[in-house]
Amino acid sequence: MTQRLKDIINGAAAAGTLNTINWATQTLPQVLMQQERASLSAQVRRAPEPVVVSWPSSNVSEVTAGHQSGVTSRKRKSVEIDNGPRVGGRSPPWRKPNGRNGLEDRLSSAEPAQTKLDKRQKKIKNDAALAGKGLSKLPAHLDKRKQRFDNGLSSHTATSRDDTPIPDVDNGPVVGTCQRLEKSYFRLTSAPKPEEVRPQSVLEKTFELLKAKWRQENNYGYVCDQFKSMRQDLTVQHIKNEFTVNVYEVHARIALEKADLGEYNQCQTQLRALYKHTLGGHPEEFTAYRILYLLYTCNKTDMNDVLSDLTTADKRKSAVKHALDVRSALAMGNYHKFFRLYQDAPNMGSYLMDMFIARERLAAMATYCKAYKPDVLLRYITDELGFDSDVSCAQFLVECGGEELFHNKDDNLRFATGKAGYIFEALKKDAFKRVDIKGQI
Repeated sequence: MTQRLKDIINGAAAAGTLNTINWATQTLPQVLMQQERASLSAQVRRAPEPVVVSWPSSNVSEVTAGHQSGVTSRKRKSVEIDNGPRVGGRSPPWRKPNGRNGLEDRLSSAEPAQTKLDKRQKKIKNDAALAGKGLSKLPAHLDKRKQRFDNGLSSHTATSRDDTPIPDVDNGPVVGTCQRLEKSYFRLTSAPKPEEVRPQSVLEKTFELLKAKWRQENNYGYVCDQFKSMRQDLTVQHIKNEFTVNVYEVHARIALEKADLGEYNQCQTQLRALYKHTLGGHPEEFTAYRILYLLYTCNKTDMNDVLSDLTTADKRKSAVKHALDVRSALAMGNYHKFFRLYQDAPNMGSYLMDMFIARERLAAMATYCKAYKPDVLLRYITDELGFDSDVSCAQFLVECGGEELFHNKDDNLRFATGKAGYIFEALKKDAFKRVDIKGQI
Protein backbone atom coordinates (compact mmCIF):
# COMPACT_ATOMS: atom_id res chain seq x y z
CA MET A 1 0.00 0.00 0.00
CA THR A 2 2.88 2.37 0.71
CA GLN A 3 4.34 1.62 -2.73
CA ARG A 4 0.92 2.30 -4.35
CA LEU A 5 0.70 5.71 -2.64
CA LYS A 6 4.20 6.55 -3.87
CA ASP A 7 3.21 5.53 -7.41
CA ILE A 8 0.15 7.81 -7.35
CA ILE A 9 2.15 10.80 -6.09
CA ASN A 10 5.00 10.20 -8.57
CA GLY A 11 2.52 9.87 -11.45
CA ALA A 12 0.83 13.14 -10.49
CA ALA A 13 4.19 14.88 -10.24
CA ALA A 14 5.26 13.58 -13.65
CA ALA A 15 1.98 14.79 -15.20
CA GLY A 16 2.30 18.22 -13.56
CA THR A 17 -1.01 17.86 -11.73
CA LEU A 18 0.41 17.51 -8.22
CA ASN A 19 -1.01 20.86 -7.07
CA THR A 20 -4.25 20.77 -9.07
CA ILE A 21 -5.65 17.39 -7.95
CA ASN A 22 -8.28 17.53 -5.20
CA TRP A 23 -6.63 15.06 -2.85
CA ALA A 24 -9.56 15.18 -0.42
CA THR A 25 -11.75 13.36 -2.94
CA GLN A 26 -9.04 11.13 -4.37
CA THR A 27 -9.67 7.37 -3.96
CA LEU A 28 -7.51 5.84 -1.22
CA PRO A 29 -4.83 3.30 -2.28
CA GLN A 30 -6.33 0.51 -0.16
CA VAL A 31 -9.71 1.01 -1.86
CA LEU A 32 -8.04 0.77 -5.28
CA MET A 33 -6.29 -2.45 -4.29
CA GLN A 34 -9.57 -3.99 -3.04
CA GLN A 35 -11.31 -3.08 -6.28
CA GLU A 36 -8.50 -4.57 -8.38
CA ARG A 37 -8.52 -7.80 -6.37
CA ALA A 38 -12.30 -8.12 -6.71
CA SER A 39 -12.03 -7.51 -10.47
CA LEU A 40 -9.22 -10.03 -10.84
CA SER A 41 -11.14 -12.71 -8.86
CA ALA A 42 -14.21 -12.19 -11.02
CA GLN A 43 -12.21 -12.51 -14.25
CA VAL A 44 -10.41 -15.64 -13.00
CA ARG A 45 -13.75 -17.32 -12.25
CA ARG A 46 -15.20 -16.37 -15.66
CA ALA A 47 -12.54 -17.80 -18.04
CA PRO A 48 -8.97 -19.18 -18.05
CA GLU A 49 -7.64 -16.27 -20.05
CA PRO A 50 -4.94 -13.74 -19.35
CA VAL A 51 -6.23 -10.87 -17.25
CA VAL A 52 -4.84 -7.37 -17.68
CA VAL A 53 -4.92 -5.06 -14.67
CA SER A 54 -4.63 -1.32 -15.22
CA TRP A 55 -2.59 0.58 -12.65
CA PRO A 56 -2.99 4.27 -11.89
CA SER A 57 0.54 5.10 -13.00
CA SER A 58 -0.20 3.90 -16.60
CA ASN A 59 2.05 0.83 -16.21
CA VAL A 60 0.47 -2.44 -17.28
CA SER A 61 1.12 -5.96 -15.95
CA GLU A 62 -0.47 -9.21 -17.17
CA VAL A 63 -1.56 -11.92 -14.82
CA THR A 64 -2.22 -15.40 -16.22
CA ALA A 65 -5.35 -16.96 -14.78
CA GLY A 66 -5.55 -20.68 -14.04
CA HIS A 67 -8.37 -23.13 -13.60
CA GLN A 68 -11.49 -22.27 -11.70
CA SER A 69 -11.04 -22.09 -7.93
CA GLY A 70 -13.23 -21.70 -4.91
CA VAL A 71 -13.86 -18.58 -2.86
CA THR A 72 -10.75 -16.39 -2.57
CA SER A 73 -9.38 -16.14 0.98
CA ARG A 74 -9.56 -12.72 2.58
CA LYS A 75 -6.28 -13.28 4.50
CA ARG A 76 -3.01 -12.19 2.99
CA LYS A 77 -0.65 -15.03 2.15
CA SER A 78 3.10 -14.88 2.46
CA VAL A 79 3.44 -14.43 -1.32
CA GLU A 80 1.28 -11.30 -1.16
CA ILE A 81 3.83 -9.34 0.84
CA ASP A 82 5.84 -6.82 -1.16
CA ASN A 83 9.52 -7.45 -0.42
CA GLY A 84 10.85 -4.30 -2.08
CA PRO A 85 10.74 -2.08 -5.17
CA ARG A 86 10.59 -3.69 -8.60
CA VAL A 87 12.54 -2.75 -11.69
CA GLY A 88 10.44 -1.78 -14.76
CA GLY A 89 6.74 -2.48 -14.66
CA ARG A 90 4.87 -2.80 -11.36
CA SER A 91 2.87 -5.97 -10.84
CA PRO A 92 0.20 -6.69 -8.20
CA PRO A 93 1.48 -7.47 -4.69
CA TRP A 94 0.36 -11.08 -4.87
CA ARG A 95 2.68 -11.79 -7.83
CA LYS A 96 6.23 -12.96 -7.06
CA PRO A 97 9.02 -11.76 -9.42
CA ASN A 98 9.99 -15.28 -10.50
CA GLY A 99 6.45 -16.15 -11.48
CA ARG A 100 6.41 -19.30 -9.35
CA ASN A 101 3.98 -20.19 -6.55
CA GLY A 102 1.61 -17.51 -7.79
CA LEU A 103 -2.13 -17.65 -7.80
CA GLU A 104 -2.25 -19.18 -11.30
CA ASP A 105 0.27 -21.91 -10.30
CA ARG A 106 -1.78 -22.95 -7.31
CA LEU A 107 -4.89 -23.04 -9.46
CA SER A 108 -3.30 -24.89 -12.37
CA SER A 109 -1.67 -27.46 -10.12
CA ALA A 110 -4.96 -28.45 -8.56
CA GLU A 111 -5.95 -31.93 -9.67
CA PRO A 112 -9.60 -32.37 -10.63
CA ALA A 113 -11.66 -34.09 -7.97
CA GLN A 114 -12.97 -36.61 -10.51
CA THR A 115 -9.43 -37.77 -11.34
CA LYS A 116 -8.66 -38.38 -7.67
CA LEU A 117 -11.89 -40.30 -7.23
CA ASP A 118 -11.11 -42.50 -10.23
CA LYS A 119 -7.66 -43.35 -8.86
CA ARG A 120 -9.09 -44.20 -5.46
CA GLN A 121 -11.73 -46.48 -6.91
CA LYS A 122 -9.16 -48.19 -9.12
CA LYS A 123 -6.94 -48.89 -6.12
CA ILE A 124 -9.86 -50.35 -4.16
CA LYS A 125 -10.72 -52.68 -7.06
CA ASN A 126 -7.12 -53.88 -7.35
CA ASP A 127 -6.88 -54.59 -3.61
CA ALA A 128 -10.17 -56.48 -3.71
CA ALA A 129 -8.97 -58.59 -6.63
CA LEU A 130 -5.72 -59.47 -4.85
CA ALA A 131 -7.56 -60.33 -1.66
CA GLY A 132 -9.84 -62.69 -3.59
CA LYS A 133 -6.78 -64.52 -4.92
CA GLY A 134 -5.12 -64.68 -1.48
CA LEU A 135 -2.41 -62.24 -2.53
CA SER A 136 -2.99 -59.42 -0.06
CA LYS A 137 -0.30 -56.73 0.11
CA LEU A 138 -0.69 -56.28 3.87
CA PRO A 139 1.82 -58.93 5.10
CA ALA A 140 4.46 -57.79 2.62
CA HIS A 141 3.89 -54.17 3.63
CA LEU A 142 4.29 -55.01 7.32
CA ASP A 143 7.46 -56.97 6.61
CA LYS A 144 8.97 -53.99 4.84
CA ARG A 145 8.11 -51.68 7.73
CA LYS A 146 9.60 -54.13 10.24
CA GLN A 147 12.78 -54.36 8.18
CA ARG A 148 13.12 -50.57 8.04
CA PHE A 149 12.55 -50.33 11.79
CA ASP A 150 15.20 -52.98 12.53
CA ASN A 151 17.69 -51.24 10.25
CA GLY A 152 17.07 -47.97 12.06
CA LEU A 153 17.83 -49.56 15.41
CA SER A 154 20.95 -51.32 14.17
CA SER A 155 22.33 -48.10 12.72
CA HIS A 156 22.51 -46.44 16.16
CA THR A 157 26.01 -45.32 17.00
CA ALA A 158 27.47 -44.33 20.35
CA THR A 159 27.56 -40.63 21.15
CA SER A 160 29.54 -38.53 23.58
CA ARG A 161 26.88 -39.26 26.21
CA ASP A 162 27.73 -42.97 26.14
CA ASP A 163 30.92 -42.42 28.13
CA THR A 164 30.20 -44.90 30.91
CA PRO A 165 28.75 -48.16 29.56
CA ILE A 166 26.25 -49.84 31.86
CA PRO A 167 26.84 -53.54 32.66
CA ASP A 168 24.29 -56.00 31.38
CA VAL A 169 21.40 -56.07 33.85
CA ASP A 170 20.78 -59.76 33.22
CA ASN A 171 24.26 -60.61 34.45
CA GLY A 172 23.68 -58.82 37.79
CA PRO A 173 26.11 -56.56 39.68
CA VAL A 174 29.86 -56.95 39.49
CA VAL A 175 31.47 -58.97 42.30
CA GLY A 176 34.91 -57.54 43.00
CA THR A 177 38.01 -59.62 43.66
CA CYS A 178 40.69 -56.91 43.98
CA GLN A 179 42.59 -56.99 47.30
CA ARG A 180 44.43 -53.66 47.08
CA LEU A 181 43.58 -51.23 49.84
CA GLU A 182 44.51 -48.11 47.85
CA LYS A 183 43.40 -47.52 44.28
CA SER A 184 43.22 -44.28 42.33
CA TYR A 185 39.97 -43.13 40.81
CA PHE A 186 39.52 -43.56 37.05
CA ARG A 187 36.37 -42.78 35.17
CA LEU A 188 34.89 -45.91 33.63
CA THR A 189 34.96 -46.08 29.83
CA SER A 190 33.87 -49.73 29.63
CA ALA A 191 32.18 -52.35 31.77
CA PRO A 192 34.10 -52.77 35.09
CA LYS A 193 36.27 -55.84 35.50
CA PRO A 194 35.92 -57.87 38.72
CA GLU A 195 39.71 -58.00 39.20
CA GLU A 196 39.76 -54.18 39.34
CA VAL A 197 36.92 -53.82 41.85
CA ARG A 198 37.34 -54.25 45.61
CA PRO A 199 34.71 -56.19 47.58
CA GLN A 200 33.12 -54.70 50.71
CA SER A 201 35.49 -56.52 53.08
CA VAL A 202 38.47 -54.80 51.45
CA LEU A 203 36.65 -51.46 51.23
CA GLU A 204 36.01 -51.49 54.97
CA LYS A 205 39.76 -51.75 55.60
CA THR A 206 40.39 -48.98 53.08
CA PHE A 207 37.83 -46.82 54.88
CA GLU A 208 39.63 -47.09 58.20
CA LEU A 209 42.99 -46.47 56.52
CA LEU A 210 41.74 -43.28 54.85
CA LYS A 211 40.28 -41.88 58.08
CA ALA A 212 43.61 -42.44 59.84
CA LYS A 213 45.58 -40.83 57.01
CA TRP A 214 43.25 -37.83 56.97
CA ARG A 215 43.81 -37.22 60.68
CA GLN A 216 47.58 -37.58 60.32
CA GLU A 217 48.42 -36.03 56.94
CA ASN A 218 45.35 -33.91 56.08
CA ASN A 219 46.09 -34.40 52.36
CA TYR A 220 42.74 -33.59 50.78
CA GLY A 221 43.73 -34.27 47.17
CA TYR A 222 44.79 -37.83 47.97
CA VAL A 223 41.90 -38.59 50.33
CA CYS A 224 39.27 -37.22 47.95
CA ASP A 225 40.64 -39.34 45.09
CA GLN A 226 40.57 -42.48 47.24
CA PHE A 227 37.02 -41.81 48.46
CA LYS A 228 35.79 -41.35 44.90
CA SER A 229 37.37 -44.68 44.00
CA MET A 230 35.58 -46.31 46.96
CA ARG A 231 32.26 -44.80 45.92
CA GLN A 232 32.75 -46.13 42.40
CA ASP A 233 33.42 -49.66 43.65
CA LEU A 234 30.29 -49.52 45.82
CA THR A 235 28.20 -48.31 42.89
CA VAL A 236 29.24 -50.96 40.34
CA GLN A 237 28.61 -53.70 42.93
CA HIS A 238 25.18 -52.27 43.85
CA ILE A 239 26.15 -52.15 47.52
CA LYS A 240 23.63 -50.07 49.47
CA ASN A 241 23.84 -50.56 53.20
CA GLU A 242 24.95 -48.78 56.37
CA PHE A 243 28.60 -48.96 55.30
CA THR A 244 27.73 -47.14 52.06
CA VAL A 245 26.01 -44.41 54.07
CA ASN A 246 29.07 -44.03 56.32
CA VAL A 247 31.41 -43.66 53.33
CA TYR A 248 29.31 -40.90 51.78
CA GLU A 249 28.83 -39.09 55.10
CA VAL A 250 32.54 -39.01 55.92
CA HIS A 251 33.48 -37.88 52.43
CA ALA A 252 30.82 -35.13 52.60
CA ARG A 253 32.18 -33.85 55.93
CA ILE A 254 35.75 -33.79 54.62
CA ALA A 255 34.61 -31.91 51.50
CA LEU A 256 32.81 -29.38 53.70
CA GLU A 257 35.90 -28.85 55.79
CA LYS A 258 37.87 -28.02 52.64
CA ALA A 259 35.02 -25.95 51.12
CA ASP A 260 34.69 -28.32 48.15
CA LEU A 261 30.97 -27.85 47.53
CA GLY A 262 31.11 -29.81 44.28
CA GLU A 263 32.11 -33.09 45.96
CA TYR A 264 29.93 -32.33 48.97
CA ASN A 265 26.89 -31.88 46.79
CA GLN A 266 27.49 -35.17 44.96
CA CYS A 267 27.62 -36.97 48.31
CA GLN A 268 24.56 -35.11 49.56
CA THR A 269 22.58 -36.18 46.49
CA GLN A 270 23.39 -39.86 47.04
CA LEU A 271 22.69 -39.62 50.75
CA ARG A 272 19.20 -38.31 50.12
CA ALA A 273 18.43 -41.46 48.12
CA LEU A 274 20.08 -43.76 50.68
CA TYR A 275 18.21 -42.23 53.64
CA LYS A 276 14.90 -43.18 52.01
CA HIS A 277 15.84 -46.85 52.54
CA THR A 278 16.40 -46.25 56.30
CA LEU A 279 19.90 -47.68 56.22
CA GLY A 280 21.13 -45.73 59.25
CA GLY A 281 23.48 -42.79 59.28
CA HIS A 282 22.69 -39.23 60.38
CA PRO A 283 19.82 -37.96 58.22
CA GLU A 284 18.95 -35.06 60.56
CA GLU A 285 22.51 -33.72 60.36
CA PHE A 286 22.56 -33.71 56.57
CA THR A 287 19.02 -32.37 56.33
CA ALA A 288 20.27 -29.34 58.27
CA TYR A 289 23.26 -29.08 55.92
CA ARG A 290 20.93 -29.13 52.93
CA ILE A 291 18.83 -26.28 54.31
CA LEU A 292 21.97 -24.20 54.87
CA TYR A 293 23.25 -25.10 51.40
CA LEU A 294 20.00 -23.92 49.81
CA LEU A 295 20.28 -20.67 51.75
CA TYR A 296 23.71 -20.23 50.22
CA THR A 297 22.48 -20.87 46.67
CA CYS A 298 19.28 -18.82 47.22
CA ASN A 299 17.29 -21.73 45.78
CA LYS A 300 13.78 -20.96 47.04
CA THR A 301 12.09 -23.66 44.95
CA ASP A 302 14.11 -26.54 46.43
CA MET A 303 13.86 -24.93 49.86
CA ASN A 304 10.08 -25.15 49.68
CA ASP A 305 10.35 -28.83 48.72
CA VAL A 306 12.60 -29.56 51.70
CA LEU A 307 10.33 -27.74 54.12
CA SER A 308 7.28 -29.58 52.83
CA ASP A 309 9.00 -32.95 53.43
CA LEU A 310 9.88 -32.18 57.06
CA THR A 311 7.74 -33.78 59.74
CA THR A 312 6.97 -32.29 63.14
CA ALA A 313 9.47 -34.69 64.72
CA ASP A 314 12.18 -33.60 62.24
CA LYS A 315 11.67 -29.94 63.11
CA ARG A 316 12.29 -30.65 66.80
CA LYS A 317 15.76 -32.13 66.23
CA SER A 318 18.49 -29.71 67.26
CA ALA A 319 20.43 -29.53 63.98
CA VAL A 320 17.31 -29.13 61.84
CA LYS A 321 15.81 -26.61 64.27
CA HIS A 322 19.01 -24.54 64.11
CA ALA A 323 18.95 -24.51 60.29
CA LEU A 324 15.28 -23.50 60.28
CA ASP A 325 16.04 -20.68 62.74
CA VAL A 326 18.81 -19.46 60.42
CA ARG A 327 16.37 -19.42 57.51
CA SER A 328 13.76 -17.59 59.58
CA ALA A 329 16.27 -14.96 60.74
CA LEU A 330 17.37 -14.21 57.19
CA ALA A 331 13.79 -14.10 55.92
CA MET A 332 12.89 -11.49 58.55
CA GLY A 333 16.14 -9.56 58.25
CA ASN A 334 16.99 -10.27 61.89
CA TYR A 335 20.78 -10.06 61.54
CA HIS A 336 21.35 -9.92 65.30
CA LYS A 337 19.80 -13.39 65.67
CA PHE A 338 21.46 -14.68 62.51
CA PHE A 339 25.02 -13.94 63.69
CA ARG A 340 24.29 -15.44 67.11
CA LEU A 341 23.16 -18.62 65.37
CA TYR A 342 26.33 -18.55 63.28
CA GLN A 343 28.45 -18.59 66.43
CA ASP A 344 26.45 -21.53 67.86
CA ALA A 345 26.13 -23.74 64.76
CA PRO A 346 26.06 -27.49 65.61
CA ASN A 347 28.11 -30.19 63.86
CA MET A 348 29.76 -28.70 60.76
CA GLY A 349 27.06 -26.18 59.98
CA SER A 350 29.48 -23.28 60.48
CA TYR A 351 31.50 -24.49 57.45
CA LEU A 352 28.45 -24.12 55.24
CA MET A 353 27.53 -20.78 56.80
CA ASP A 354 31.07 -19.57 56.09
CA MET A 355 30.15 -19.77 52.41
CA PHE A 356 27.61 -16.95 52.71
CA ILE A 357 28.55 -15.17 55.94
CA ALA A 358 30.44 -12.41 54.10
CA ARG A 359 27.43 -11.84 51.83
CA GLU A 360 25.10 -11.49 54.81
CA ARG A 361 27.52 -9.13 56.54
CA LEU A 362 27.29 -6.83 53.55
CA ALA A 363 23.49 -6.97 53.70
CA ALA A 364 23.58 -6.26 57.45
CA MET A 365 25.91 -3.28 56.98
CA ALA A 366 23.63 -1.88 54.29
CA THR A 367 20.80 -1.99 56.84
CA TYR A 368 22.88 -0.56 59.71
CA CYS A 369 24.00 2.36 57.53
CA LYS A 370 20.34 3.31 57.12
CA ALA A 371 19.46 2.83 60.79
CA TYR A 372 22.50 4.41 62.52
CA LYS A 373 23.61 7.89 61.45
CA PRO A 374 25.98 9.66 61.38
CA ASP A 375 28.31 7.05 62.95
CA VAL A 376 28.47 4.01 65.25
CA LEU A 377 31.04 2.43 67.54
CA LEU A 378 33.36 -0.08 65.89
CA ARG A 379 32.87 -2.35 68.92
CA TYR A 380 29.13 -2.47 68.21
CA ILE A 381 29.71 -3.55 64.59
CA THR A 382 32.15 -6.23 65.80
CA ASP A 383 29.54 -7.74 68.11
CA GLU A 384 26.64 -7.50 65.67
CA LEU A 385 28.48 -9.01 62.69
CA GLY A 386 29.92 -11.91 64.69
CA PHE A 387 33.62 -10.99 64.41
CA ASP A 388 36.15 -12.33 66.91
CA SER A 389 37.93 -8.98 67.41
CA ASP A 390 37.83 -5.30 66.46
CA VAL A 391 40.87 -5.83 64.25
CA SER A 392 39.15 -8.41 62.04
CA CYS A 393 36.04 -6.22 61.86
CA ALA A 394 38.08 -3.14 60.89
CA GLN A 395 39.90 -5.17 58.24
CA PHE A 396 36.55 -6.24 56.76
CA LEU A 397 35.35 -2.62 56.58
CA VAL A 398 38.61 -1.48 55.00
CA GLU A 399 38.40 -4.21 52.36
CA CYS A 400 34.91 -2.97 51.53
CA GLY A 401 36.27 0.51 50.83
CA GLY A 402 35.63 2.26 54.15
CA GLU A 403 39.22 3.08 55.13
CA GLU A 404 38.48 6.83 55.05
CA LEU A 405 35.36 6.55 57.24
CA PHE A 406 37.03 5.80 60.61
CA HIS A 407 37.47 8.53 63.21
CA ASN A 408 38.06 8.88 66.95
CA LYS A 409 35.39 10.36 69.20
CA ASP A 410 35.53 10.40 72.99
CA ASP A 411 38.54 8.07 72.86
CA ASN A 412 36.48 5.50 70.92
CA LEU A 413 36.97 4.40 67.33
CA ARG A 414 33.80 5.00 65.32
CA PHE A 415 32.69 4.26 61.77
CA ALA A 416 30.77 6.84 59.68
CA THR A 417 27.76 4.77 58.66
CA GLY A 418 25.98 7.83 57.26
CA LYS A 419 28.54 8.12 54.47
CA ALA A 420 28.96 4.39 53.79
CA GLY A 421 25.43 3.50 52.74
CA TYR A 422 26.01 3.63 48.97
CA ILE A 423 29.17 1.50 49.31
CA PHE A 424 27.44 -1.41 51.01
CA GLU A 425 24.31 -1.20 48.87
CA ALA A 426 26.43 -1.69 45.75
CA LEU A 427 28.41 -4.53 47.33
CA LYS A 428 25.22 -6.21 48.53
CA LYS A 429 23.69 -6.12 45.06
CA ASP A 430 26.80 -7.69 43.54
CA ALA A 431 27.05 -10.36 46.27
CA PHE A 432 23.51 -11.64 45.77
CA LYS A 433 23.99 -12.62 42.15
CA ARG A 434 23.03 -16.18 41.21
CA VAL A 435 25.37 -18.82 42.63
CA ASP A 436 26.54 -21.56 40.26
CA ILE A 437 28.24 -24.53 41.92
CA LYS A 438 29.88 -27.51 40.23
CA GLY A 439 27.61 -30.50 40.79
CA GLN A 440 24.74 -28.35 42.09
CA ILE A 441 21.40 -30.12 42.44
